[in-house]
Amino acid sequence: MKFQMFVQKHSKQITWTLGGLIAAALVSQYLLHWLILADVLMAIGGVIGAVPIMIHAYQALRVKVVSIELLVSVAVIGAFVIGEYNEAAVVTFLFLFGEILEQRTLDKTRASIKSLTEMTPTTALVVQANGDVAEVDVDDVDVDDEVLVKTGATIPVDGVVVAGTGYADEAAVTGESRAVKKSQNDQVFSGTMLSDGYLHVKATKVGDDTTFAKIIELVEDAQDTKSHAEKFIDRFSKYYTPAVLVIAFVVWLISRDFRLAITVLVLGCPGALVIGAPVSNVAGIGNGAKRGILIKGGEAMDTFAHVDTFVFDKTGTLTTGKTAVSAVKTYDVDQATLLGLAAKVETLSDHPLGRAVVAEAQADQVDLASLAISANQTIKGQGISAIVAGKKVLVGNGKLMAANQVLLSAAAQADLTALQQTGSSTMIVAIDGVVAGLIGVSDIIRPEVAAQLAALKAAGAKHLVMLTGDNQVTADYVARQLGIDEVHAELLPDEKVKFVKQFQEQGRKVAFVGDGINDSPSLATADIGIAMGSGTDVAIETSDVVLMNSSFEALVHAFRLAKKTVLNTKENVFIAIAVVAFLLLGLIAGFIYMASGMFVHEASILVVIFNAMRLLNFGGKRHPSQPTTTKSGKLVEE
Repeated sequence: MKFQMFVQKHSKQITWTLGGLIAAALVSQYLLHWLILADVLMAIGGVIGAVPIMIHAYQALRVKVVSIELLVSVAVIGAFVIGEYNEAAVVTFLFLFGEILEQRTLDKTRASIKSLTEMTPTTALVVQANGDVAEVDVDDVDVDDEVLVKTGATIPVDGVVVAGTGYADEAAVTGESRAVKKSQNDQVFSGTMLSDGYLHVKATKVGDDTTFAKIIELVEDAQDTKSHAEKFIDRFSKYYTPAVLVIAFVVWLISRDFRLAITVLVLGCPGALVIGAPVSNVAGIGNGAKRGILIKGGEAMDTFAHVDTFVFDKTGTLTTGKTAVSAVKTYDVDQATLLGLAAKVETLSDHPLGRAVVAEAQADQVDLASLAISANQTIKGQGISAIVAGKKVLVGNGKLMAANQVLLSAAAQADLTALQQTGSSTMIVAIDGVVAGLIGVSDIIRPEVAAQLAALKAAGAKHLVMLTGDNQVTADYVARQLGIDEVHAELLPDEKVKFVKQFQEQGRKVAFVGDGINDSPSLATADIGIAMGSGTDVAIETSDVVLMNSSFEALVHAFRLAKKTVLNTKENVFIAIAVVAFLLLGLIAGFIYMASGMFVHEASILVVIFNAMRLLNFGGKRHPSQPTTTKSGKLVEE
């Protein structure tokens, strides 16, 4: 056992020693013409190189697996029997060298996970009851502890800011490269870095329960989860290796050419076939992880690549999920005056529509403090009447206008109808008995969604569907704006699941895209569940794909990445099979021999590895996201 451990630990040194012996043998043979010394060096090299390979073959046989190493071991023994020490040394060196390159490449593709684990904080500054700060091991931090985070430090817990301000780099969690401002009551994540300022954070999740820890666990598990192609190759190689042994034996029986039989063994090793699919899978998942896209394994990647129908929730997915002013129409008054008077009136109300108008006026820097209210009356089911800055202002619906004998012009009535057809909640604003404007409030469509849905179709999506609990008018308007093919409204969560099942019964591969909370039944039912969320537990646990920054650009990239990864796997399988066919044909034709064939065989392993590595840079470098203004998508007319 100790010898086996020693050999495994020093496999690289053994490989380089073997390479040195081969080089020395070649010098002795071709420059010094010391043929006996060359044979001795090659024989020593063959023995040294065969040891780690035979150990692996023996360990595999103990668990009843006929491995590739067994093929090479038999080939090397055969080479010694026929006195071909050169072949034995070269075959073992190329095989061991290929393993080193293979491992280095796999390590490189896992670099994204390594970089994540290295970012995991080990200590935290915990604020004590007396106000002092003590540095403790991060595992000793408890929920509800207050943690101090200084500039340049990594946030050690998930929590809520209770004091201080700063900018956090959340790329490790969301893939978002732009620093995000954090202040009181904002949520922060473990593993993100505070690039500026300081924060006092009340811990809500610690240790393995943090979002960051779950991300690392998820991606590590995903890279070990096999795709359909990998499972097929595993089954294939289990029977392939014994088959090659049998074929080699039959070749020897027929031809009585031992050298030919040994060469069949060597050239029949399916090394490129075995490594081709896993390295593609790992590289593809690593590419996604760098962009805040968590794909749960090769099987999810394979299924995602074949999706033809995307089903979307509306609120919080296609829209921002936040009520805001979506349209302002004015008549004989400027927008600032209209918003100022309406917002001042709405400060008397706690209604969500009123809060949206106040927020809009504040965003436009309207001076509400200078506007004085001298009288007001709230009329249930109609709106509010108030005297603001000496003007009688009415903000409400048509009933309020009718009760106060305020008539809408034909233009205003047409505008009101048009706004209502968009699904917006509308407020009529009258000043001194005359309609001065209309304000539409709605859940704003994400400004980038229309273009990204078009890109999704260009990437291969066949059918786009929206399922929502909202009313039909609003749903139809949103669908028209975004180019959605099919829409169903006023649905409960269980009714959404029925539609997902219906699409599946029609033979479609369905991906459901939701916020990962109230849509969890549909996420679980669909062939692929995609959570547009900021790392909620439900999103991570229920979905097959998690888009940490809720970006539709990330959704398109993930879909294209899945297709590219599956294509890359197929390319690698084709390359591997083509090389084996070429070698066997070359062997029959007489222009391929053991050493040259082994060289081509190992070269094919490098080819599939380098082909898979192209996935690491698929989609190019990420660009910092540009901030969007609060007016995105707003219609402002006078």
